[in-house]
Order: sequence, then structure tokens, then C-alpha cells
Amino acid sequence: MIIPVRCFTCGKVVGSAFEEFVRRTNMGEAPKEVLDALHIDRYCCRRIILTHADLIDEVAPYY
Repeated sequence: MIIPVRCFTCGKVVGSAFEEFVRRTNMGEAPKEVLDALHIDRYCCRRIILTHADLIDEVAPYY
């Protein structure tokens, strides 16, 4: 629902990079290049960013 603040595996802060990642990939930039530019180098951190499903807008009306 909400992007985790830290990577589950290594503990690196990845939550602050998610909005920038979404903005740049929506503009057509390749996800690999965006993650490299944001210094998200470890595959565990990349997994968090790439596989996150942003469902907060769909669930919020039920709270």
C-alpha cells in the first residue's frame, strides 16, 4: 500500500526515492537508468522499488 521506508533486507532508506522513480518512469525513462541515477544499486533495494504496487488511492475510501 505505502512504499516501505527502508529495504527489508539491508535497511537502506528507499522510500524517499519512490516518487522520483515514478515521475521519471512515467516520462518514459528506462527503470534501470532511473535506479542507477538514484543510487539504488543493491538488487534487494531495486526489488522494493520495482515491485511496489501503489494501492493507497484505492484503499483510502474504506478507512
